[in-house]
Amino acid sequence: MKVAVIKYNAGNIRSVIYALERLGFDPLLTDVPEEISSADKVIFPGQGEASSAMHYLRNRKLDQVILNLKQPVLGICVGLQLMCKHSEEGDVDCLGIFDNLVKRFPPRAKVPHMGWNDVKVCGGTLCQGLRHDAYLYYVHSYYAEIGEYTTATNDYILPYSVALEKDNFFAIQPHLEKSGTDGEFILKRFLTM
Repeated sequence: MKVAVIKYNAGNIRSVIYALERLGFDPLLTDVPEEISSADKVIFPGQGEASSAMHYLRNRKLDQVILNLKQPVLGICVGLQLMCKHSEEGDVDCLGIFDNLVKRFPPRAKVPHMGWNDVKVCGGTLCQGLRHDAYLYYVHSYYAEIGEYTTATNDYILPYSVALEKDNFFAIQPHLEKSGTDGEFILKRFLTM
């Protein structure tokens, strides 16, 4: 199976590559449209700032590549946020796959929300079978509002979307590659769908 990891203006991508290799996959890190389009599975991970990441995607026409993908696509962390409609981080329009808005946690919250926290699964297929007391690793100052495509939630000052699903697009806020066996379970689930 060919797994493409989208290379763009974001950090923490190497740890996703290592996690995939630990699972026995040989992922291709690429920003070449043809390589992304021809992959069996596509992963859109990273940490970063929304407006500069969207600028990079648009300059290389990767935004259109992502929107036209028909195979399973998984956004992780900022990948989830960029798959939403709009982000307050840099006041930027994003890919719009999910209609959710991405907002900054309120001033009373300690940001970034960083560390281990639980997840409440409420539907969908990505987190199906995840143990009920699972803990995942989070690092984010912005969150996706709860909406029609929300399949898992968390509560940090306020409830927000942990996972989103629509058609062939899946997204999750916590860093699966840093989330131990629970993160590995979700990654494996995506790769074997």
